[in-house]
Amino acid sequence: MLKLNTKKQEEKDKIRKDILAILRSQKDSERAIKSERIKKKLFQDKSFQQAEFIMFYVAKSYEVDTIGMIEETLELGKRVIIPVTKTHEKSLIPSEIKDPKKELARGPFGIYEPKREYMKAVDPKDIDVVIVPGVAFDKKGNRIGHGRGYFDRFLKNLPSKTPTIGLAFKLQLVRKISTFPWDTPVTKLITA
Repeated sequence: MLKLNTKKQEEKDKIRKDILAILRSQKDSERAIKSERIKKKLFQDKSFQQAEFIMFYVAKSYEVDTIGMIEETLELGKRVIIPVTKTHEKSLIPSEIKDPKKELARGPFGIYEPKREYMKAVDPKDIDVVIVPGVAFDKKGNRIGHGRGYFDRFLKNLPSKTPTIGLAFKLQLVRKISTFPWDTPVTKLITA
């Protein structure tokens, strides 16, 4: 069993490394065009349109750009939640924001999150949709993140009815991702 798990982990690590290299080599102009297409698809999604509380992540420079989505979602009058990383507990605390420019700063791992003085924790039961990051996805919604497990642990504690949506460029799609029992797939994947 240990040997199988090691093989599976090595497989995931290789996919992560390969896809990250491809993502980092993508031109900014291509990333911007594809991110805009993904945003349009997300904003047309029924679960997104019906949601009041939407949890986003703030993308790294090579990921699908979420800052424009966050700002536009706030303009629509919806409530936006951004996770705060608790490194000691290896957990995420969902926190509502109103003004990304004022309230966000780089947190652990260089990812933007709400500054401590602006933290407004939200009960995960109140979240209507969660936008989930990932390095790679397969057609079943299985995902490979950055390898720390924060989002998997968070998703496990969400009500099962809460839709989770992965945002990815088509170059992030792989044929199959082997999973561990703690891995949590997204319910929907939006790509461009």
